[in-house]
Amino acid sequence: MSRPGPEYDRYFEGNRANWDERVPIHIASQGYDMTGFLRGEKQLTRTEREEVGDVRGKRLLHLQCHFGMDTLNWARLGATVTGLDLSPAGVEAARRLATYAEIADTRFVEANVYDAPEALDGETFDIVYTGIGALNWLPDIKAWARAAAACVAPGGFLYLIECHPVLWSLDDTGPDPAFVLKYPYFETVEPGYVAEDAQTYTDGPLLTQAPVSYEWNHGLGETIDALLQAGLRLDFVHEHREVYWQALPWMVPGDDPRAWVLPEHADRVPLMYSLRASKPA
Repeated sequence: MSRPGPEYDRYFEGNRANWDERVPIHIASQGYDMTGFLRGEKQLTRTEREEVGDVRGKRLLHLQCHFGMDTLNWARLGATVTGLDLSPAGVEAARRLATYAEIADTRFVEANVYDAPEALDGETFDIVYTGIGALNWLPDIKAWARAAAACVAPGGFLYLIECHPVLWSLDDTGPDPAFVLKYPYFETVEPGYVAEDAQTYTDGPLLTQAPVSYEWNHGLGETIDALLQAGLRLDFVHEHREVYWQALPWMVPGDDPRAWVLPEHADRVPLMYSLRASKPA
C-alpha cells in the first residue's frame, strides 16, 4: 500500500495545516453544537443509522474522522471505535473529547488515510466508515479504495456516505438555482478546486494561518469501480435528494431536521450518495 507520489505531498501538507487550524473553530462553532453532543442530542444522521444498522459489539474504523464527534457517536451506539485522521490537532482533540464525554473503547490514530493499513499494523475491522466531506480531499480514489478495503475484515463491510459528485460539480456562488457545471466531475491530476476562502463551512472566525486548501472530485462510477477492483462486493448504492449541510445558497431545510433540499427542483440533481461494499468471508 502506498499513498500517491511525492508530487502530492505539498497538497497533503496544505490540507493538514488547514484542518489543524479548523479544529478549534469547529469545536467552538454552533454548527457542530458541542453542547448538544455532550447531552446526546447531536447524533449521526438518520440515513447513516438506518443503512449501517446495529453496530453493537462491532469493531468500527472511521477514516478521516476530524475531531471524532461522529466516531464517538458510533461508540455510543455500541461499537468499539478507532478514528484515523491526517490532522494531529484533530486527533488530539478527539482523544480529549472521548475522555471528557466519558466514552470508553475508543482509539484515535494520526495518519494519512492512504497509510491506514500500515498505521494500524494490518488490523482489520467489521465496519470501515467514512462520512460526508472526506473523499474530496483525496487525489487518487483507486489508492484510497485499496487502503480502505485492506482495513475491512473478511465478512465485514465498508460504508460510505458522501456528497454526490454532481453536487461538487455545480457552481455554488450564484443566488439562483441555475445548475451550472463549474468544476470537474471526474478525477483530475491537479486539484479540481483550490479554496482560498478563509471562512470554513461553519460559523466562527476566519482562518488566518492556512486558508488555502485543495480538493478533487471523483465520479460515482470511478468510486464504485475502485472499490470493486480493490476486492469488495457492492451491496447497494443509494442516491439522495437531500444533503446534511447547506451546500448551495438556495437550499432550504428538509423534513429531516438536519437535511437541506432543493424544494422546487428536488428531482433535478442528486445531492448525496451512500453505498455499502462488503468483503467476502
